[in-house]
Amino acid sequence: MPKTKEQKKQILGALTDKIGKSKSIVFTKFNKLGVEENEDLRKELRRENGEYYVAKKTLINLAFKESKIGDLDIKNFPGQVAVVFGFGDEVAPAKIIDKFKSEHEDKVDFLGGILENKFIDAGQVSELAKLPSREELFAKIVGSINAPISGFVNALAGNLRNLVYVLKAIENKKT
Repeated sequence: MPKTKEQKKQILGALTDKIGKSKSIVFTKFNKLGVEENEDLRKELRRENGEYYVAKKTLINLAFKESKIGDLDIKNFPGQVAVVFGFGDEVAPAKIIDKFKSEHEDKVDFLGGILENKFIDAGQVSELAKLPSREELFAKIVGSINAPISGFVNALAGNLRNLVYVLKAIENKKT
């Protein structure tokens, strides 16, 4: 059933709002994606503060024009287009789609994306998906900061241990 002008305005408003709030956007094509698989993908994205949104290409184009993001023309993308918004971690949507893509061959694929208000092509989105997540980077930083402290503690413990060995050897010599 065709949408009324009021419904289209609501969709356009929702899309424009999501574009404004998102840190990254990934465009995907979804061929032969079943309802259950679609819902699984949506759930996974929600867990990572993302959203999977499907709308007509014309409405998506209008929303991006209203948001003043580049010379983007969604109509050039082949097939059906879904927009994946990332509201938290910039890399999370690309990682989730990449993982889903590897589990469900020929059903989802990258078409491009937007990062820092600039269009990136499908290859760059794929490379973005290979980057470590924000939590992984934080863990590496904490590990790097903690390494010298751990080494210092081990060095001090080693000196105390050696002192105990020396004292034990002196005690054994006297008896």
